[in-house]
Amino acid sequence: MMMPASQSNHPLPILIIACGALAHEIVALQALNGWNHMHLTCLDAELHNKPQLIAGKLRQKIAQHRDDYENIFVAYADCGTGGAIDKVLLEAGIERLPGAHCYSFFAGERQFAAIGEQAIGTFYLTDFLVKHFERLVIKGLKLDSHPELRNQLFAHYTHLVYLSQAQDPLLIEQAKAAAKVLGLIFKHHHCGYGDLQNGLEEQVLKFG
Repeated sequence: MMMPASQSNHPLPILIIACGALAHEIVALQALNGWNHMHLTCLDAELHNKPQLIAGKLRQKIAQHRDDYENIFVAYADCGTGGAIDKVLLEAGIERLPGAHCYSFFAGERQFAAIGEQAIGTFYLTDFLVKHFERLVIKGLKLDSHPELRNQLFAHYTHLVYLSQAQDPLLIEQAKAAAKVLGLIFKHHHCGYGDLQNGLEEQVLKFG
């Protein structure tokens, strides 16, 4: 039986089950903060385009690791599942990051709401989505083989907002190019790790 952190020389391990789109940032935060007792496993980032599958995959992942970890935290927002993730986590007694989307916890709820009000009809990109724009957006939405879908899928969008984690001029240029491909007005907001860092820190320190 695991001893409470206060009675042990070592912090209790905590498993983070995350969207693959957050893996790079979580690993960076782990290294930056020395969170050696934090372990990471990810679901496929391509579920970003199939939110109806996320809750089921998450339930399977929790069941897979439940016997190995007393402490589990989920690095997902609602992510377009219509509350399905929260139902799974309620059953399991597990918490998740706040917000409706990763965009909102990167930007922070208040700033995200303000951005949305300033630019009604906004398509968002993060560092991960900029790096994998071709695979996840162009090919993922079949715009490569059916370019006519662009006008259908993005008919109600006016802006592309890049919420950056890193200060990388190359990624900014790539995001601008993505906006041009989609025919949207480009805007950039540097957010850093936002509430991703705050949410992970709160959980990790519980068992530190």
